[in-house]
Order: sequence, then structure tokens, then C-alpha cells
Amino acid sequence: MSIFSGLESIVRENCPLNSFTWYGLGGNADYFIQPQSTEQLKEVLRRCDENSIPVRVLGFGSNLLVGDDGVRGAVLKLDAEEFCRFAFEGNTLTASAGVNLNKLVLDSVRKGLSGLEALTGIPGSLGGAVRMNAGGSFGDIGSTVQSVTVMDAQGNIFEKEKPELVFDYRWVNITAPVILSATMELTESDSDAMLKTIKEVWIYKKNSQPLNTKNAGCIFKNPRGMSAGALIDRAGLKGTQMGGAVVSEKHANFITTEKGCTSSDVKQLIELVRTKVKETFDVKLETEIEVW
Repeated sequence: MSIFSGLESIVRENCPLNSFTWYGLGGNADYFIQPQSTEQLKEVLRRCDENSIPVRVLGFGSNLLVGDDGVRGAVLKLDAEEFCRFAFEGNTLTASAGVNLNKLVLDSVRKGLSGLEALTGIPGSLGGAVRMNAGGSFGDIGSTVQSVTVMDAQGNIFEKEKPELVFDYRWVNITAPVILSATMELTESDSDAMLKTIKEVWIYKKNSQPLNTKNAGCIFKNPRGMSAGALIDRAGLKGTQMGGAVVSEKHANFITTEKGCTSSDVKQLIELVRTKVKETFDVKLETEIEVW
């Protein structure tokens, strides 16, 4: 009897993952699963747990590098309608994990609610944004999140609230494999002024980041009090190439890819950059990008 007997309609075996990531790289997943409901998700997790199958959750793939050998175990994608809902109630926004982050930003601003503008131009899903406390020089999502609903490896659902819920730089203290939704507290503000702010953020990103290339955002976290991009630039690494992977000339903390690039090329370039920065400045860079 198959592990996922009765769930064949939502399970694909040996499924290529490259089309689900912004890099467009990487091998296959043993199982690629798209649950259509919370109940199906529970059942999938229960069976994976019983059969010792590792589980990963794939958001928009905008901050992810999948290895050339692919992923052993199950990769879940929560893109069904049930996982893509959001609603406003007064100043409170509740959104499911699969919702497009940029849609939340725009809809909040149009309603005259402030708090998410710092996330302008950050591609990804709400779940992924919470998982890594997405943000930039203008702020992060953790400052607005009041509670997060999660599902553990056995399919149990529970809620984590502040102050028990702790956000830090590109980190949150959530260990459960699945984020289901988050509740955010926003504040009333002037829509026109916020739209102006959003435009300014977009212009800043357009001028400083290689937006029209294949990339996965910032590769490294900024060391405390320093800029990873500036360190990489000062180490003379802009334009450095490994196979089809290139350190961006526009922003040194981005690695862009050219035709024929492999995940291995990107990984090798990441290690080269890390080694060079350590040798030059005695600073150890930590990756911000997820590597599977």
C-alpha cells in the first residue's frame, strides 16, 4: 500500500522543483504535495511523521536555492484557496500562509493602514516572510505580528502569541514545520502619504538592486553593524563568476545566474565569497538565503 494512498490527486512523485523557485535551479523532490485543505494537510503530515519522511514547506521560492540533487522527502506547497485568504477587521489583519506579501502591503495601504510598507518589493508568501522575519533597511514584518498559528509534525494546530513569540533579525522562534496564518496589528495612517513612501522604496530598490535578473534576493545576512554587500564589494568581488553564477555588479550581496548555471555553481560562489570576506575582514558571513 502506498504511503499516500487516497491522496494521489495532490501528490506528485519525483517532481522537478526548478520551476517553483526564482533561480529556476535544482533537482527533484521525492514527493511534491499540494494539500487542498487543512484536513488534508494534517493527514499528509501524519503519514510523513509515521513513515519518517522529512518535510519542507515551499513558499514562493524567492529566497531559496534547491541543490542539483533535489530534496529527499516531501515538499509541501500551500497554494490552495484555503491557504491564500486574508481579512481586515478594524486595524487587525489576519492572513493565511500562502498569501502574496506584496498584495497584503498594497491592500493595507489602500485601506489607510500602516505597518507593512517596509516590506514593499520583497517577493514571497506571508508564511515565508514570517518564518524569516522578512524586511530590509525600512523595517521588518515581526514588528506588526501579534500571533502566528502553526501546525506541528503530527498535525496538531496551536497558536503562538507575543511575548512568547519572539522576532529577531531574519529569525523567529517558531520550530513547527508549518505556519498556517498570522495576525498583524496595523495603525491608521494617510493612504496618499503611504503610497508615496511605497513609490520611494520601489525607486530605491530599482536603483540599487538587480531586479531584472534571475536572483534570490540577498545571499548573506548583514553582520551586526555592517553591510554584507559593502564587505563583498570592498573585497573586490563584484563581477566574480563561478560557472553560470555571478556576483552582481549592481549589488554585491546578490548572486545572479546566466544560462547553463547550476545550483552547484551558486553554492561554490557563495563559499568563495564567504572565504574571501573572512580572509580580508575576519568577518564570517551567514547565509540569508535558504539552501535545500
